[in-house]
Amino acid sequence: MTMDTTATGVSVRGLVRSYGTRRALAGIDLDLGPGVTGLLGRNGAGKTTLLRCLATDLEATGGEVRVLGRDPEQAADRTEIRRRMGYLPQSPSFYPHFTVFGLLDYVAVLKELGGRRERHDEVRRAMRRVDLYDRRHSRVRRLSGGMRQRLGLASALLGDPELLLLDEPTIGLDPEQRIRFRDLVSELAARSTVVLSTHQIEDVAALCRRVLCLDAGRVVFDGTPDELVSRARGRVWEQGSRPAEGVTSWRLADGRYRVLVPEGTENPDSTAGVPVEPSLEDAYLLFTGAGRKTR
Repeated sequence: MTMDTTATGVSVRGLVRSYGTRRALAGIDLDLGPGVTGLLGRNGAGKTTLLRCLATDLEATGGEVRVLGRDPEQAADRTEIRRRMGYLPQSPSFYPHFTVFGLLDYVAVLKELGGRRERHDEVRRAMRRVDLYDRRHSRVRRLSGGMRQRLGLASALLGDPELLLLDEPTIGLDPEQRIRFRDLVSELAARSTVVLSTHQIEDVAALCRRVLCLDAGRVVFDGTPDELVSRARGRVWEQGSRPAEGVTSWRLADGRYRVLVPEGTENPDSTAGVPVEPSLEDAYLLFTGAGRKTR
């Protein structure tokens, strides 16, 4: 999938990032434009490393990266990228003695968001968008885990970024907060490029029109959620008895078993059950190789 992302998104060619002798990213080619793109992959697949490279937090070992039409290896371009980008890392760190308002104001100063009045208006707007305005005078150290996650999201939203990079953004959020998060991201995606890395498959299903699956530092799937699901049709079964070894399965609430049958193999208990419509989670598990594991 290719698009013109000269000034509005991300363009990556042959991106390599190594840690010693280990390659976390092994030559990625990628174009990202407006809308929400979901990153899926097992732990260690390279998702966080890719986001950190796009966020100018890590330098590429090799290849070429262009973010919002600029080269992050150039100091002036890197500064401009950071002004126009929002980034929520997987485990954000905050100054514990700051208040919520003070911390966001500090981030707004770093992003050079106008004069004092304009900056404070933007800070208040960001707090309201994540439902933290009532806690604006609270110290960060007194916030719950979910509140800290919303604080990180608020800092990423400052200045209406053209590029929003979110690494596991819904960790610690309750169901109501996750619905509000999805609504907010969907609204932003109408005019911005959003990249969402998550293990919450339901967030991808609800938000993303494009899915990238990473495995061992490479993009192994690039397409729509429906295209990924279509690859799993005929390979997901439900049956009343525990399946034989050699397939991934789990017990459902009603006592039946859901079975994932890898491509190129047959369900050893095909007479015991029936094929069912796969979910995006089923398709992801099959595509990344989980369906090849025994239970």
